[in-house]
Amino acid sequence: MTSPLQLKQSLRSWMDVFMHRSMRSWMHFAKSTGLSMPQFSILMQLHHKGSFGMSQISEKFDITAAAASQLTEKLVQGGYIERAEDPNDRRAKSIQLTPKGKELVEAGMTERYRWMDELVSKLSAEDKPKVVEALKVLTEAAKQLEEKS
Repeated sequence: MTSPLQLKQSLRSWMDVFMHRSMRSWMHFAKSTGLSMPQFSILMQLHHKGSFGMSQISEKFDITAAAASQLTEKLVQGGYIERAEDPNDRRAKSIQLTPKGKELVEAGMTERYRWMDELVSKLSAEDKPKVVEALKVLTEAAKQLEEKS
């Protein structure tokens, strides 16, 4: 039987390796594009949440409106995002990914997941179903936690 401490230690060990590899791949990719991590994070937020306003960027990243504007300006100039008038408030601007921005995000995600393909190739046929089942359980538990927050 696995003790709660063993389970926590195993999860923390996995999380440390996973986050290190994932973030390293992510940072290398972002750096290769010439964008900063905060700029790339904006692209990811737009990818996952759709369009949103500049004030939401300020809130999400805990920065001033001026800083949010500066962060997004390079993304607009690069053709990764576009500004549009907010239909609910003509004074406000919303931003959204352009097709070029979507392509960049998808390429980044492919690069970020590349090491996972290598990892899967290292698992035995016997271990693969165990990993699938364990990840299903963890994913469901994480979703339940997310719903509460």
